[in-house]
Amino acid sequence: MTRPDTGTPSPTAEPSATDAAGGRECLQCSIRHLSVCSALSCDEVQALEAITVSQPVPTGATLARAGEPRTHVYTVTDGALRLVRTLADGRRQVSGFVLPGDYLGLSGSDNHRYDIEAIADSRVCRVPLSQMKELRQRFPHLERKLLQRACQELDAAQDNALALARLQPMEKLAGFLLRLADREALLRPSGKRVSLPMGRGDIADHLGLTMETVSRTFTKLRQLGLIALPQLNLVEILDPLGLKQLASNGV
Repeated sequence: MTRPDTGTPSPTAEPSATDAAGGRECLQCSIRHLSVCSALSCDEVQALEAITVSQPVPTGATLARAGEPRTHVYTVTDGALRLVRTLADGRRQVSGFVLPGDYLGLSGSDNHRYDIEAIADSRVCRVPLSQMKELRQRFPHLERKLLQRACQELDAAQDNALALARLQPMEKLAGFLLRLADREALLRPSGKRVSLPMGRGDIADHLGLTMETVSRTFTKLRQLGLIALPQLNLVEILDPLGLKQLASNGV
């Protein structure tokens, strides 16, 4: 894991006065099929729209900081964010990446457990926590959808714990790329290309590696003919079966 940048702190994202009208097109939202609001009928969506604010989160901005009271829940509609926890000795751990369709709010804590930082120009739908609780009581199918999402996040956390504890660098990176590829396939038909909104340092701090190891591992995967790197932030998967076999070696 690398130490965090000690430069100027990231600004906190703030909604503008015009953003309140930005969340009024839920039914036409391109990521609705991935989000928890897909559990709602057309009529029920109106209740959600009435309490939703669409908020931009520019690259480098912080949506929330660890330790702050949780007052809202969020659904990411565009861009990408990272969940960061800073350790006592100054090192950081990137707990995960939040992509379009992801829901931020499945926590029993009254305070945020991570810094939530934008790694690309992003946008979220913001709903007051208290009002989301009321919606969950009114619409049991929304509650079931949130429970399903919580179970998926628990499974992902267990898989990530296994990767950190047991897998080798190539196995870790292969699995990471495959998860991104599966997610991107739900958003758009991208073939075998995977976008990387996060940098090599973010990947390193997520997988428990150094940035140098991540860079070397990308090179090894390319030399093995498993991937191509047409751009720094773009990976082309050339051998999906080979990559899956490599990722499953430690399972």
